Amino acid sequence: MSEWSSFSRDLIEQWPLIASGLGQTLLLAVLMSITGLLGGIGVLYLTLSPNALVRRLTQGYISFFIGMPLIVLLFLMYYGLPQWGVKVSPFMVAWLGFTFNVAAYNAAYLSTACNGLDQAELDAARAQGFSHAQVFALIVLPQVLRLSVPALANQVILNLKDTSVAFLIQYTEFFARVQELASTNFQFFKAYAFAALVYLALVSVIVIAARALERRVIIPGVHR
Repeated sequence: MSEWSSFSRDLIEQWPLIASGLGQTLLLAVLMSITGLLGGIGVLYLTLSPNALVRRLTQGYISFFIGMPLIVLLFLMYYGLPQWGVKVSPFMVAWLGFTFNVAAYNAAYLSTACNGLDQAELDAARAQGFSHAQVFALIVLPQVLRLSVPALANQVILNLKDTSVAFLIQYTEFFARVQELASTNFQFFKAYAFAALVYLALVSVIVIAARALERRVIIPGVHR
């Protein structure tokens, strides 16, 4: 019982730092989810380009960033770029690295949904004189976003959990603060169990919000 009392006391004492780290985690997760979604939409647009070279280069981007381990990308940017005279803060490295990675995954999800669209509908729009950009913005994008809500929500969950690797490039997010707590009292199980419960609570909020959103935007007649 005394061990729990000791852990609780240390947790309370370090709570301001832990809360600050949690704020940094949420900031990074929210920003990279937004920019990753916007980037994914941009990449999807390029995959539908009439230009074959653009399509091939875009597919290469998706394959490269999906195939590269995220930690390798972060290390390459954080430890490798300074050798070329480019110094970037841990937050910027994490944000940019995650954005490149998330945009590739989101583009893959959206492309899968795009493959299921009614091609006759798209051909009819083109026959009516709609430009490539208009077909994408007015017909393709609204439908693929609605169809991709489960996959995109799952990616947001992965984004939140993946922030835990950012401490390896000196970004003081939530897990980094929990590491400091654990190293203070050496009660690693309690510290990591606390971190797991916090992540579980945050993920639960995302799941509930995603299910509510999916019910609101579901396309009538479409069953999963």
